Amino acid sequence: MANVDVILLERVSGLGQMGDVVAVKPGFARNFLLPQKKALRATAQNKAFFDKQKVVLEAQNLARKGEAEKVSKKMDGLKVVVIRAAAEGGQLYGSVSARDIADAIIAAGYKIERRQVELNQAIKTLGLFPVDVALHPEVTIHVTVNVARSEDEAKLQAVRGEAVIIDPNAIEEDEAKPAEEANVQASGNA
Repeated sequence: MANVDVILLERVSGLGQMGDVVAVKPGFARNFLLPQKKALRATAQNKAFFDKQKVVLEAQNLARKGEAEKVSKKMDGLKVVVIRAAAEGGQLYGSVSARDIADAIIAAGYKIERRQVELNQAIKTLGLFPVDVALHPEVTIHVTVNVARSEDEAKLQAVRGEAVIIDPNAIEEDEAKPAEEANVQASGNA
């Protein structure tokens, strides 16, 4: 199917700046750009409308960007904790999604939407993960997500800067040492 031309109403990462006319797949335009009001179909009527509204749209964009920059200064260095059940090796029983991260940021006192959390794939292990949050198409901050089994473990991970994971191989070695020592003592006593 042929691409569709759209006029961008705001900067869209990987596509272009406000006012650019770009060719995109029909599904991307229909399911994302148009419903999110990030673009208009590039018809003669819409191009004329955009030219008339360009000054207003740019002013609105600057105002939203200014607000996003203020919020980004407040959120700078934000660390959130997400508690999840996990195996001894650090593998989660489930995963941490963008929705979970958005909920943790909201619980920390900030107003964001799930779609602002830029997470390529769900988090499936314990540890500290840098996650991008797009407050505005031109303002992105980094939030550290601390995935732990408990609040105490989260504090320990924050201090160490890494996941608190018990290595299953180390457990087996520790369990094997007393048995070996008992065998050595038994053979020495005989």
